[in-house]
Amino acid sequence: MSGSGFRGTKFVIQPFRHASQMDDEYANRTWQTLHDAIQEIHRQNASGLSFEELYRNAYNMVLHKFGDRLYNGLVDTITQHLREVAAEIQQASDEEFLLVLKDKWVKHKLSSIMIRDILMYMDRTYVPQHRKVPVYDRGLLIFRDEVCRHPRIKERLLSMLLDLIRRERSGEMIERGLVKTATEMLVELSREVYQQDFEQPFLQATADFYASESSEYICQNSASDYMRKAEQRLAEENERVSHYLDASTDAKLREVSERELIAKHMRTLAEMAHSGVVSMLENERAADLKRAYGLFRRVKVPTDGLSMMREIMAKHIKGLGEKLVRDEELGKQPVLYVEKLLQLRDKYARVIEGAFDGDKQFYNTLNQSFEFFFNLNQRSPEYISLFVDEHMRKGVRSTSDEEVDTLLDKVVMLFRYLQEKDVFEKYYKQHLAKRLLGGRSASDDIEGLMIRKLKQECGYQFTSKLEG
Repeated sequence: MSGSGFRGTKFVIQPFRHASQMDDEYANRTWQTLHDAIQEIHRQNASGLSFEELYRNAYNMVLHKFGDRLYNGLVDTITQHLREVAAEIQQASDEEFLLVLKDKWVKHKLSSIMIRDILMYMDRTYVPQHRKVPVYDRGLLIFRDEVCRHPRIKERLLSMLLDLIRRERSGEMIERGLVKTATEMLVELSREVYQQDFEQPFLQATADFYASESSEYICQNSASDYMRKAEQRLAEENERVSHYLDASTDAKLREVSERELIAKHMRTLAEMAHSGVVSMLENERAADLKRAYGLFRRVKVPTDGLSMMREIMAKHIKGLGEKLVRDEELGKQPVLYVEKLLQLRDKYARVIEGAFDGDKQFYNTLNQSFEFFFNLNQRSPEYISLFVDEHMRKGVRSTSDEEVDTLLDKVVMLFRYLQEKDVFEKYYKQHLAKRLLGGRSASDDIEGLMIRKLKQECGYQFTSKLEG
């Protein structure tokens, strides 16, 4: 049998000629032979064993209704062996503990495969008929109970794994392979063992670690520095899963890390003086805002991260816009008034495109904010018309067609925010008439282009008087 340590690599099992009956004494002798062979396998000394002979002995025991003795004897033999293994593991020093455990686990699996092959006939017949656990799986259960869940081994294993991970988070290099072997062993023993004996306490330790670190770091650093640190930590945890944690831990670890690193500190990061999201918006710090967007978008509960960013952006833009439209000196300069509004919108449109991936919901927030403060000044409709009048009379003579089209689109955008569009229509009609009658319009084509854009925005009925 290849890879199992038995003599010979190829053979054919013939139908066995068996005695017409097997008495207890013969059954006992047969079991003793199998028992001794299993012990040799456990000692990694299987090279002198004959697979075919051992298979035949097990076959005869099951055939002659001694399956109970064979199965229960197997369980007792493995149990006794693994109790001795557990004692050896407990004697290991801290430096050798995980290595010894790994060695015993690998040898146990190899032995279990050999034993399963000897008892293949029992696995195929007796086990399903009597609703028993298959041989290999029964060995895993015994290893779980006698080794991994031995109180002194279980607590020590968990403590050592958590300490290694803590040390790695603190910047030390660790033997990741040993951690990986241990977690894979727990998963193979069962998903429930992995979750209860490692994953749950690991996630709690993760929460405690980042709760402490984040609270300290945010008090000593700017929002930008904190977010760079959080981004780095999240990347490290993602890497940790790929190196030595089970894939099923990924989403849970991400949720814990994001909660402690981001969700609990979002409001502080947003409002931090001189460096928070408000400061980033004010100074158009695209790289920092992009990082904030990437981090905040991860958070959905208890508060949606991007909703909070939109709320902060809306409050900020409304404050700037309200100050602008209430500026009495600026109100005396209609053209400059509109230019300032366009500059304000251009600035935050650049932020949305460059830092927020052109997020439509942020554009909605921007538009709603403009609609709010733009209508606080009752003269906004008149000022838009005066702005167009100024450019139609002299501002577009030296401007390219593309620039003219862009400028008119921006005017229509401001027009879209107006709640009293009929007031704009009244002023625009007056200013248009004066330009045309006085021969002051720079271009009939551009006048027609503006009317077509308004028509596209509001329909024929709105522009019919202008066209007339």
